[in-house]
Amino acid sequence: MTILKIDSSITGDASVSRILTRRIVDQLRAADPGADVIARDLASEPLPHLTLDAFADTSTIEEFLAADAVVIGAPMYNFSLPSQLKAWIDRILVAGRTFRYSADGPEGLAGGKRVIIAVSRGGFYDDANALEHVETYLNGVFGFIGITPEFVHADGINYGPEQREAGIANGLLEVERLAA
Repeated sequence: MTILKIDSSITGDASVSRILTRRIVDQLRAADPGADVIARDLASEPLPHLTLDAFADTSTIEEFLAADAVVIGAPMYNFSLPSQLKAWIDRILVAGRTFRYSADGPEGLAGGKRVIIAVSRGGFYDDANALEHVETYLNGVFGFIGITPEFVHADGINYGPEQREAGIANGLLEVERLAA
């Protein structure tokens, strides 16, 4: 198995989403000790915003398509995902590779891949909250290419140290509940 780990948090070692992505990868590797892990840190090595020239570089989509499992750290910044993560997504949504249009409408071509997304948020949100644009966006994006993502959450991390620890604990508990 090949695991692609994508981190996008700018807070380095203080990152809650990185705590969760590490634990998810550890759990996947415990189930498959021979798994290869490819780690991408989009904060320390950001992809440039999409241009026509950048779109011609297919290395990101090839890496994504070759992975059996993709683990993504998606912190909420200003009610949405980091622009670094959006730049990565722009490179994996490619007509003819991960989706196509047919007479019946769009069809996802990237199914059969496991995607687990670690969402960390300073406040408390759910899908009904008008300001929640991380999980709803990523659910739509991956659904469009034929993947039903799994989510783990650490919420309320900016409500103080106790709530931060409670949010992390909840996220780690959700990781433990993931099927191996």
